[in-house]
Amino acid sequence: MARTNPIQFVQQVRSEVSKIVWPTRREVLLTSVMVFVLAMLTAIFFFFVDWGIRTALQALLGMFG
Repeated sequence: MARTNPIQFVQQVRSEVSKIVWPTRREVLLTSVMVFVLAMLTAIFFFFVDWGIRTALQALLGMFG
């Protein structure tokens, strides 16, 4: 593997960082809101799945106990 000196390394890093397309504040806000909403929807979904399984098991075990 070829070794580069520290000055070349820093220049290459700066060159690569300048190619990055940073998101706008609006994009970050919208993405964050979407993640929060989808996390809440997932939590609500699994709450009802858990509730349904618990109710079914209690009914099933209630027949035998």
